Amino acid sequence: TTQEVMACGRPQASAVYQVARYARLHGVPVIADGGISNVGKISKALTAGASCVMMGSMLAGTEEAPGEYFYKDGIRLKRYRGMGSLDAMNSAGGSADRYFSVGDKVQVAQGVAGNVADKGSLKRYLPYLITGLKHSLQDMGRKSIAHLQEGVYDGTLRFETRTSSAQQEGTVHSLHSFQRREY
Repeated sequence: TTQEVMACGRPQASAVYQVARYARLHGVPVIADGGISNVGKISKALTAGASCVMMGSMLAGTEEAPGEYFYKDGIRLKRYRGMGSLDAMNSAGGSADRYFSVGDKVQVAQGVAGNVADKGSLKRYLPYLITGLKHSLQDMGRKSIAHLQEGVYDGTLRFETRTSSAQQEGTVHSLHSFQRREY
C-alpha cells in the first residue's frame, strides 16, 4: 500500500530483482517484503533473487498467530494489521519508527488493518507451502533455490511479460462454478 498511498516505489518483483542483483555482488541477502499472498508469489520473489520472504498476512490467519478468531457472515476470521497501518504504528512497541513518524502530530498510514480467513495450524499450512514451492521449482526445471537463481543470472531462466489474454487463459475457465481449496 506504500505505492498506492505515497505514489512511490516499483513493482515488488522488479524491486527485489534490482536490489538482489546488486546485493549479490557483496554477499548480502535480500528479504522480499510485501505482496506475498500465495505460493506462486513466494516462487517469483525467490526467482527474482530474494533469500527469503516476509509472509505476515499469509500467516496471520493461522492458529499460532496472535489474536482471537471471530465469525463474520459464517466465515472464521482473525484480525490482521499491516506494519504500516495506524493500528500498528500507534501500538506499544509499534512500527512508527519504521515509517519515520515517531512524535509526529499527523501520521500517514502506509498499510491497512483488516481481517484474514482462518488458515488452520502452521503444522498443516507450512507443509502445503513447502510442497507448493517444490512443485514450482519442478515446473521450472530447477532442483534448488540456488539453481533457480543461477538460471536467472546466467540467462537459462527468464521472466516473460504476459498479456492480459495470457493471464486470463491461465486462470480457471469454461466452468459454470468452481470451488478453490488450497490444501
